[in-house]
Amino acid sequence: MSRTTLINPIAYLQIHIARLFMVRHDLSIETFLAMNAEKDILGFLKLGYEPFHLTGDDGILDELDEYVYGEKLQPCIM
Repeated sequence: MSRTTLINPIAYLQIHIARLFMVRHDLSIETFLAMNAEKDILGFLKLGYEPFHLTGDDGILDELDEYVYGEKLQPCIM
């Protein structure tokens, strides 16, 4: 049995996307937890599991950015 079969698939998605979100926005764990307490980020990911588990990481992160910050973030083009 692989390691990922030992964890709930919703919890796996929450952990995976939370980690990527923290990296994308250079957030500490403490900052993320404070944001989660205010915006219920993990609850948002749980509610959206059905469509999210069929979406790529970037798509989920874009949706999460819109949920948390209230707007779509534009990619930085240099």
